[in-house]
Amino acid sequence: MSEVFIDSRNVQFLLYELLEVQQLTEHEHFADHDRDTFDLVIDTANKMASELLWPSFIEMDRDPPRLEDGQVRVHPHIKPFLRACGEGGWISAQASYDHGGQQLPGTVMAVFRGILAAANLSASIYPGLTAGAAHLLASFATTELREQYLPKMYSGAWQGTMALTEPGAGSSLADITTSATPTDSGHYQIKGQKIFISAGQHDAVDNVVHLMLARIEGAPAGVKGISLFVVPNQRPSSDGSLEPNDINVASLFHKLGYRGAPIMQLNLGEQDNCRGWLVGEPNQGLRAMFQMMNEARIEVGIAATASASAAYHAALSYAKERKQGRKVTDRDPASPQLAIIEHPDVKRMLLFQRAVVEGSLALVLQCARYADGLEVLEGPERDRCKALLDLLTPVAKSYPAEMAIAATSQALQCLGGYGYCEDFPIEQYYRDVRIHTLHEGTTGIQALDLLGRKVVRGGGHAVMMLMGEFDSAIARAKEQPSLQPLADRFERATERVKSVLQHLSSLALGGQIDLFLADATLLLELVGIVAVGWQWLRQATVASEALSKQPTEADGSFYRRKLATAQFFMAYELPKTEGLAARLLDSDGLTLKPAEELFS
Repeated sequence: MSEVFIDSRNVQFLLYELLEVQQLTEHEHFADHDRDTFDLVIDTANKMASELLWPSFIEMDRDPPRLEDGQVRVHPHIKPFLRACGEGGWISAQASYDHGGQQLPGTVMAVFRGILAAANLSASIYPGLTAGAAHLLASFATTELREQYLPKMYSGAWQGTMALTEPGAGSSLADITTSATPTDSGHYQIKGQKIFISAGQHDAVDNVVHLMLARIEGAPAGVKGISLFVVPNQRPSSDGSLEPNDINVASLFHKLGYRGAPIMQLNLGEQDNCRGWLVGEPNQGLRAMFQMMNEARIEVGIAATASASAAYHAALSYAKERKQGRKVTDRDPASPQLAIIEHPDVKRMLLFQRAVVEGSLALVLQCARYADGLEVLEGPERDRCKALLDLLTPVAKSYPAEMAIAATSQALQCLGGYGYCEDFPIEQYYRDVRIHTLHEGTTGIQALDLLGRKVVRGGGHAVMMLMGEFDSAIARAKEQPSLQPLADRFERATERVKSVLQHLSSLALGGQIDLFLADATLLLELVGIVAVGWQWLRQATVASEALSKQPTEADGSFYRRKLATAQFFMAYELPKTEGLAARLLDSDGLTLKPAEELFS
């Protein structure tokens, strides 16, 4: 079976033809790089994926982390992989030169991390978490803390984490109870519990650095009283040595998939000797942590897309080789069997997977491109990037996360019974990909964020910007006569979104807030389909324009496949918006009824 994880030609298309990422090098921040640099980054990712990650993909699933005598032991391949990431500068690649980084564009590094995740999701999590935690420290910590922690984290010797969730709080961060008591020595005494902490402690590193939310004694109730702390498993002493910081692993969670990365419950301060150091201002922790949380949400979209991509390529390879059955019009049992890729329903399943994978990748890279814009643009253009990034972040997390499950399920279906067995990797992809709708905020949380915050913020200014992007894509597509049907279909879908948002806004303005938010998840699904449709219309336009320039035979074949997949998305997926819009426009409040009326 093929070891293709992500289509390299599609990556080139998205980076250089659709998003024109090479234009970033015209700005001083990225001026030291060029397309050759970016290609080298992608080539290195493919090499690391094949040589360092794929060989342990199945092993890490079947031999998951263990808790032995209070120590979490992970697969032995993790330590050299982290060191390779550190030595190659891949953990710090997006960091500024001032912090020891390379100032590579996030759009390019998103592809890098996606390739690693496609080869081995569990392993890719370790350096990704550290990079996010280090960026948070670089943005908000004191010079002293940055100098103490960043070099070790960027080297791969120390792990970074985000420690938010608690047993009694879950996604309701306003209810966290972990406490931070100030001392006269500049640190705080930390006491409490954290759960579902990925890579919270393990033996592949010398230390684990938690970026942790806690409440300082006397702080205001709710989210306004949350502060951010750096809380290491081993605290550095004045002579540079490490000493235990009173953090203990209470338990490891045994998971459906994503088994190679440990997720655990941590007990803090059982001996009243857990120390933490404030990051940023008191009671401003959630505002700071949102930087890492929003970055992580985009990373979830990338990782979900990556797993679905690997499953698609495995299914495509199998479908080309597996012979079974004949055309329905062929009644001769002695005639040769067909490769199953010739059966219409298998083609449909494969097209669905490719539409989800390449549409999702375009959307998450679009968000990464907006994030790069924040580094180099000023004034209205920067404001535009920020508004669109904020609006699309919950969409770029949830659409790939939800649809990657469906796409990977169809990959498994292509293999029939073999797909359900461990002989092929798709059953593991299917288990691995299920985590993405849950971590960094469930789909329901993303929906409330989109409708309850992002849509209404600034009087709907970001929504109007996004609609402007849709309109621009439609106008450009209509310049190609062959794309008129696709543009018309997409335009009708955008009108449905506008109608739904107008209806929901009227509910909010009328004070019916519960009804306004009741079906937020369906609104998120609707916007997700249309946002990916936008990306497919843009891809179809670029492909059609390229075909008019008489490309090589190989490129011409690629562009025609792009157009076929865009046609599939508009014909098979976009019509789903009709049912969603009808439901959202009929606000009967069914789910607002008391539970005792709905369930016995």
